[in-house]
Amino acid sequence: MLKLMCKEFIMDFLSDYLDGTLTPDVITALERHLQDCEPCVAYLNTYKKTRELTGRAGRAEMPTEMKVRLREFLLKQLTKGK
Repeated sequence: MLKLMCKEFIMDFLSDYLDGTLTPDVITALERHLQDCEPCVAYLNTYKKTRELTGRAGRAEMPTEMKVRLREFLLKQLTKGK
């Protein structure tokens, strides 16, 4: 049987848990852990809310001038030493 500690839950499984990509055994172990661990439940709820808010914020478009400057910088970096 899989027994999880808080660090393992938070570090290794949280994103996959929310994405629904874990095996049934791991999901069962995580949910069992959540039944007894209020700090992990609080962290999970905060993480869910953060993902929701950042998803709503949308993607900011990079200004054209910045794109040009970044492209020039990267080209200079790539051609250094050649």
